[in-house]
Amino acid sequence: MDLEKEEDLSKKSFSYAEIFKQDGGSILILLLLYVLQGVPLGLAGSIPMLLQARGVSYNDQALFSFVFWPFSLKLIWAPIVDGAFFASFGRRKSWLIPVQFSLALIMYWLSFVVDDLLEKGNVFNITAAFFFLNFFAATQDIAVDGWALTMLSKENRNLASTCNSVGQTAGYFAGYVIFLALESPDFANAYFRTEPLETGLCTLPQYLYFWAIVFVLTTICLIFKEEKPEEEKIDGVMETYKLLKTVLKLDIVKQWVMIILTCKIAFAAVDGVTQLKILDAGVPKEKLAMLAVPMTPVQIILPIFLTPLTNGARPLKLWINSYLPRILIGLGMTAFVFYTPAILKGEEPGLGYLGSLMGISFLHQLTLHCMFVSIMSFHARVSDPSIGGTYMTLLNTVSNMGGNWPVYFALRAVEPLSGLGLGDGYYLECSLLAIFGVFWFSIAKPKLEKLESLDPAVWAVPKAPQKAD
Repeated sequence: MDLEKEEDLSKKSFSYAEIFKQDGGSILILLLLYVLQGVPLGLAGSIPMLLQARGVSYNDQALFSFVFWPFSLKLIWAPIVDGAFFASFGRRKSWLIPVQFSLALIMYWLSFVVDDLLEKGNVFNITAAFFFLNFFAATQDIAVDGWALTMLSKENRNLASTCNSVGQTAGYFAGYVIFLALESPDFANAYFRTEPLETGLCTLPQYLYFWAIVFVLTTICLIFKEEKPEEEKIDGVMETYKLLKTVLKLDIVKQWVMIILTCKIAFAAVDGVTQLKILDAGVPKEKLAMLAVPMTPVQIILPIFLTPLTNGARPLKLWINSYLPRILIGLGMTAFVFYTPAILKGEEPGLGYLGSLMGISFLHQLTLHCMFVSIMSFHARVSDPSIGGTYMTLLNTVSNMGGNWPVYFALRAVEPLSGLGLGDGYYLECSLLAIFGVFWFSIAKPKLEKLESLDPAVWAVPKAPQKAD
């Protein structure tokens, strides 16, 4: 596509009223599906807090971090989801219906056994259960991403990433913040009871049982939703795997994969360990979770405002401009954790402390979302439309992997680094990774600007030569 044409498109007015008039029903369905997808992620995000309260090691926390890997590995089975289906039932519903019933079944089973697993500290079995929960959530993500391409009008397809971000954030909020608030006795006693009790308003088994019912009911409703016919030729499973192999052989894709697999190393300790350290410092998990209440509307609204900033020929500009500020804010969060014990002095955190924590968390989330929306827009710009969503899935999956693998090693490294006699390994790790990040950025920035300046046509999959008649 000509770069001048892209600039002209980016200057067109962004009318959400017109968009909702045209695709309002489809957008609401997509938002609902992405909300449901975010709930298992939120529940999985709350488990480390419950484990930390029971004194598990950072090595066990590293093991549990594997539950988020299905979103980084979904490319392995994505071609099967895209290429194998019952045409009479619907390409996307062939997967959505059984997958959502499977999610409901796992939640129903967990509602009977999860308390026992937590009490026994059986981290391996808890990890296995939530891994499969997120495996099905990732499979749902593949199907919904594909369905969005036909559910939305062609001119509004770029809003699929916004629906994804907004819906997943809302679902994560429901599975993480709302659950931890309802589970907390302190929260229930402070806001809902005249006489204190030792239990919260809701237990983890009850919450899992509730969402199992919600998944069953929404899945039954989805059965009656009709799918639009596919406009493009549908590749078979093996053809899709061959396409992926071809894409991965492109030199420009190899360069980009190396960048996105290493770009988040600098943030691994801050993103993966900081919250656990704040818990260790004496901040109750329910108060930490409640900080996300004012943050969640911001997280939902931010992608909507950031999307126009990346709608042009330079979608990575926002990503580049956010990288070093994110490192600096990460160091600020590390210092904040360091001084937390001295500030609290064994007492409950006050409004001043919580307000400061919320402020620095907001700055961190701002840079994180700037980078997320920017890179998603870049992937949408360069993905070859001739092979449908396969190209986009590849790039987004590698990007997810680039965030997950460093966190695992960051968690594993805390205890060995602490054993060096240089103090808490968390602070040493954050400092070393920040230095690495500055060094990485100095090398990667020129490469990023060069990749961004290239015409999207260079990312296209080479066409096979046509045979003469």
